[in-house]
Amino acid sequence: MPVAPSATDALLSVRDLRVAFGALEVVRGLSFDVHPREVLALVGESGAGKSLTARALLGMLPRGTTTSGSVRLRDEPGSYAELMGATRPTLAALRGRRIALVPQDALSALSPVHPVGDQLAAAVRSVTGLSRSQARARAVAALDRVGIPDAASKARAYPHEYSGGMRQRAVIAMATINEPDVVVADEPTTALDAELQDQVLRVLGEQREAVGAALVLVTHDLGVVRDHTDRVLVMYAGRQVEQGPTHRVLDRPRAPYTAGLLASLPPADGEDGPAGGPHRRGGSGRRRRLPAIPGSPPAPDALPPGCAFAPRCPLAEDRCHREEPGPWTVGDGHEVSCHRWDEVPYPATELFLERPA
Repeated sequence: MPVAPSATDALLSVRDLRVAFGALEVVRGLSFDVHPREVLALVGESGAGKSLTARALLGMLPRGTTTSGSVRLRDEPGSYAELMGATRPTLAALRGRRIALVPQDALSALSPVHPVGDQLAAAVRSVTGLSRSQARARAVAALDRVGIPDAASKARAYPHEYSGGMRQRAVIAMATINEPDVVVADEPTTALDAELQDQVLRVLGEQREAVGAALVLVTHDLGVVRDHTDRVLVMYAGRQVEQGPTHRVLDRPRAPYTAGLLASLPPADGEDGPAGGPHRRGGSGRRRRLPAIPGSPPAPDALPPGCAFAPRCPLAEDRCHREEPGPWTVGDGHEVSCHRWDEVPYPATELFLERPA
C-alpha cells in the first residue's frame, strides 16, 4: 500500500502537494518532511517541477496557478500552522521570519538602485522593531557572517559592484538574517564555478547549523546532493520517483530513473565507478561511451498513461504503461514509485548503454 512519511518533529510537513495551471497538473501529489538542521534535496531533470514545488512552499507561485494539499510549518512541538490557503498578509508575515527563499538568480533578487546593506536592513525592519542603526548593524554582521570581505564598506555598495559569488552570498544573508526555521534554496549555485559553489553551500551549511534551520535545496547536481544533503527526493514529471536518506538512495537506488541519473555521472577524480564522463575508461584502459537515459521527459500536457517514465525505461513492462506506481516503502525511510523496484540493477551502467540496432 502507498505510504506517507512520518511528520514526527518536522519543521515543515508537506502532504499531497499539487500545483496546476488550469486543468493541467504540473506537481502531482508530493509528500515529504524536513526536520531541524536537515537538508532535503529536490532533484530531477528540467521541467520536473522542482522550482514550482519550492515556490509553492512559500505561496510564491505565478499568477494562474492553483494549489491543493497541505503545507504545514511548525509553530511549536506538536503544533503546526497551515500555509496552504493562508491569506496573503499571513504569508507575507511568515516569509523571511519563519520561512525564506534563496532564489536562483541573485542579481534579479536584489534591487539595483539601493545599496545591499540598505536592502538587508529593510528586511530586518520588516519583521522586527529595530531602529535604522540597529538594523544596519545587523545587516553588516550578516554580510560578514556569509564571508563578504570588508562587510561595512560592502554594505554601502550596489549589487552590480559585487561579484557573482558575493551576490549569491548576499542573497543568502538576506534570506537568513531573521533566522527563519526553514530556508528554501532554488538552484543557489547555478552558473557558479566549482570554487564558488563550495563557498555558497558552505555558507548555507553554516547558517543552518547556527540557527538550527532546515534547508530545502533544489538542484540537478547529484554531486552536490551526495556531499551536502541528508535526504533526497527525486522528481520526474511532477511526481515523486524516489525518496530517502541520501546515502541509501544514491548508494542503492531502487528506481530506474534514479539509477539512470547516477549512471550518467562521471566518477570522482577520474576513478572507475558506476558512471563515467563523456567517455569512461573500461578495465582495459579503453574509453567507453557515457550511459544516458534515452528520450526526453514528457510535457505536462502529454503525460503517458501509467508510469510517466515508462516510455524511457529499459525495465518497463505492460503494467508500467497502464498503472501509476507507488510510492512504496522499501527500506528505512526509503520510498520508491516503481513496479519493478526490486529488479533494478546497480550500477546501472549497462542498463542505459545504447544498444546497437
